[in-house]
Amino acid sequence: MAQVRPYCSLSPIIITTTLLLAMLSLARSATLPLSLLKSNPSIISKPFLNPTCPSLPFSFPFPFPFLACLRHGPRPVRTFSAVKMAESTDLDSNPLLKDFDFPPFDSVEAKNVQPGIRDLIHTLEGDLTELERTVEPTWAKLVEPLERIEDRMSVVWLIISHLQSVKDTSELRSAVEEIQPEKVKFYLRLGQSKPIYKAFKTIRNSSTWETLSEARKRIVEAKIKDAVLNGVGLEDEKREKFNEIEQELEKLSKKFSDNVLDATKAFEKLIIDKNEVGGLPATALGLAAQTAKSKGHENATPEDGPWIITLDAPSYMAVMQHAKNRSLREEIFRAYMSRASSGDLDNAGIIMQILKLRLEKAKLLGYNNYAEVSMASKMASVEKVEELLEKLRVASWDHHVKDIEDLKTFAKESGAPEANEITHWDVTFWSERLRETKYDINEEELRPYFALPKVMDGLFGLAKKLFDIIIEPADGLAPVWDGEVRFYCVKDSSDAPIAYFYFDPYSRPAEKRGGAWMNEVFSRSRLLAKNGKSIRLPVAHVICNQMPPVEDKPSLMTFREVETVFHEFGHALQHMLTKQDESLVAGIRGIEWDAVELPSQFMENWCYHRDTLLSLAKHYETGEPLPEEVYKKLLAAKTFRAGSLSLRQIRFASLDMELHTKFDPYGSLSIYDVDRRVAEKTNVLLHFPEDRFLCSFSHIFAGGYAAGYYSYKWAEVLSADAFSAFEDVGLEDEKAIKETGQRFRATILALGGGKPPLEVFIEFRGREPSPEPLLRHNGLLPIPA
Repeated sequence: MAQVRPYCSLSPIIITTTLLLAMLSLARSATLPLSLLKSNPSIISKPFLNPTCPSLPFSFPFPFPFLACLRHGPRPVRTFSAVKMAESTDLDSNPLLKDFDFPPFDSVEAKNVQPGIRDLIHTLEGDLTELERTVEPTWAKLVEPLERIEDRMSVVWLIISHLQSVKDTSELRSAVEEIQPEKVKFYLRLGQSKPIYKAFKTIRNSSTWETLSEARKRIVEAKIKDAVLNGVGLEDEKREKFNEIEQELEKLSKKFSDNVLDATKAFEKLIIDKNEVGGLPATALGLAAQTAKSKGHENATPEDGPWIITLDAPSYMAVMQHAKNRSLREEIFRAYMSRASSGDLDNAGIIMQILKLRLEKAKLLGYNNYAEVSMASKMASVEKVEELLEKLRVASWDHHVKDIEDLKTFAKESGAPEANEITHWDVTFWSERLRETKYDINEEELRPYFALPKVMDGLFGLAKKLFDIIIEPADGLAPVWDGEVRFYCVKDSSDAPIAYFYFDPYSRPAEKRGGAWMNEVFSRSRLLAKNGKSIRLPVAHVICNQMPPVEDKPSLMTFREVETVFHEFGHALQHMLTKQDESLVAGIRGIEWDAVELPSQFMENWCYHRDTLLSLAKHYETGEPLPEEVYKKLLAAKTFRAGSLSLRQIRFASLDMELHTKFDPYGSLSIYDVDRRVAEKTNVLLHFPEDRFLCSFSHIFAGGYAAGYYSYKWAEVLSADAFSAFEDVGLEDEKAIKETGQRFRATILALGGGKPPLEVFIEFRGREPSPEPLLRHNGLLPIPA
């Protein structure tokens, strides 16, 4: 039986006021340890980011290799002559070392990785040595040569890490594993360079400081803080220990991620009996039969099988939402929640090692725990994050309790044997049935209205209306890593290219990591422009994992998948529409992590905007638009189970903070004990004893979100308030919408990390942020007693 906890209620005024006070004070309270402030009085909050997106209703890894390069900071290596690579001795033909306009994704092979990276490190070490010898505290003699070194390494390493995320092979994995310590060593040397650090401090303390632009000031202060967090102030044994920790953390994070991918790939359930797949929609049966065919069952058909169920997102979610077979739901749920938790792929020991090493690293740097290290580069403090999460938890709790009560009542009325014993593998199934009944919406029946080509046309049309940009196909201009990848050019109103992006929409479970993410390929840069151009244009890639085309049908999307594409495209817009010419704060670079989800979550709101939705929702066969009454039902269903979904995110964020603040990795409690304690405060259902979700929580153990997962809820407040600016002027007022869109572009999307995000928000909104729009949008105002 599920245990339901008592209701608690706060008045709307108290909730709104306390949330606002918490967030405003949170935005102004990040500090470094007193010992570091005394030696570095100029250090302030340093902007950083890892744009990761848990926009689907379950946990996925969202890899962002750009962060892996820059977050651990600059790192350095043994000389190239120390190792001879048998795989490739002709460096002149190595695609990683060539000068390219767009990365050679189609020609990079595993054999290129080690010789290419070693040669590059050898070259860049020479450049770094020369920079340290000749450095002067000026932009031209310090920042510009440093930018060239950092950019060259990050661009090349991004090619490799990106390919491992979307085109993984055992050979590529081994090559990366072998060369990774040398890459880490190079970045450590770069990050701990005292001549560079001293030059930045000299600029900060010089009489010319006030003549610098705000963007350049932000760069200088960020570099000073980066150096401190990379251990520049450590000497001898402490520095050696710090560097050992960084090497080991890099290795463990990669192993964690590889284990999750391998565990996901390892599970397959072959089903022959048609009765076992009752309730699964035609799209899911088609995918399962297509998977079976690819595994050697040549005669598999959607109608008669056999079918193969996997733990990849489209397959897993179809079972959890639609399978009438409760035992099948339980089996798939248990398999999903126990990924990478046993045998050779067990991540539990890796998690403990990571937590111990992070704590040790924090102590070396003078912090009490790793969360304080994380907060040093964010807007928040540990105390204010905990306060914010608790306020949101309380605001969501009553709604979540009612969600579960409604679910049990509905299941009982439907004659379900499990009605009085609703548990974790029942919630998604019965929620979908209740949603269908309450709002007369069947998500599977909506798929024909959301064909990928039409969705993209609608998204691009919205971008043109709001931001006055034109997006055109540019396939063939740049090499791609898979035949289904599309390439686009973004143009301004004068028809001049201002950015490019790749789009890889489909699931490929055998080689591609799950989830959805955006990452940069090139950042906008004045310094790094070539071929006589004044600016190097930004380039991004947007990665999703939706259902691929089946037989002669295009990719037919769920509404959630539509929201995911909008979300990731929001990240890409901030990267591509930046006006910052200083690469180190251009686009998504240099933005405090707490605010980086603002544009992505902002874009999701437009999926519920009538004109936008009806522009993209057209039946793929008949061209008929989505019926008006269906749109109204979708709008009404927007807040369905909002309290439960909010608490799910709060659970993840609270667990993340707990593990990186109060948890003692050397103590008697296990990580699962902590998870259970947090789960009891965020779910009325009894905790699932075999829940090993932590073993696949890649956000915090392999994705850069350690002590940072809370930022999704923080940015939700900002994004909801930003969208409310459009509501204020009238969503049907085309002229006002365009004007507000241009203001959003000129501030949120254009200013990058060159200005503190709170100031950017105020410049757009005309005031500080309010949590009221988020509570209103999500229907989370208190339930009347």
